[in-house]
Amino acid sequence: MTSQEKKKVLFLCTHNSARSQMAEGLLRAIHGDRYEAYSAGIKATNVDPRAVMVMKEIGIDISSQLSKTPKTLQNIIFDIEVTVCDSARVSCPICSTDLDLPTEIPRAREVIHKSFEDPATAVGSEEEQLEVFRQVRDEIKYWIIQTFGK
Repeated sequence: MTSQEKKKVLFLCTHNSARSQMAEGLLRAIHGDRYEAYSAGIKATNVDPRAVMVMKEIGIDISSQLSKTPKTLQNIIFDIEVTVCDSARVSCPICSTDLDLPTEIPRAREVIHKSFEDPATAVGSEEEQLEVFRQVRDEIKYWIIQTFGK
């Protein structure tokens, strides 16, 4: 498939530091032949090094991905927008489904919500925190396989 034929998917969360970054990397790695993956956050921060580490454990390098706000993607019409946390679903004016409406936020043909735990709030030892990141990574991976593998 050419990039013009691929469906464009935007993953959105609060800080674009972990969940949405992992989802972007996973979709690109698993179904990159059919989908173009993007991610953004209500407030751009930095990609969490723990997310980079647990993704590298499964052979996916997200170290070059950057944290972005939806405004940086305003000229793209997405086929699907996925909010991956409850905060983004409630507080973000993301992805108008009115494709003809001029706007500073991205537009999407379809909006899906699938909430995942925020691994960045994990407490405990470094290994305990990484285990939470691994668990969330694996949940996102399973969901992406089930949702986008059809």
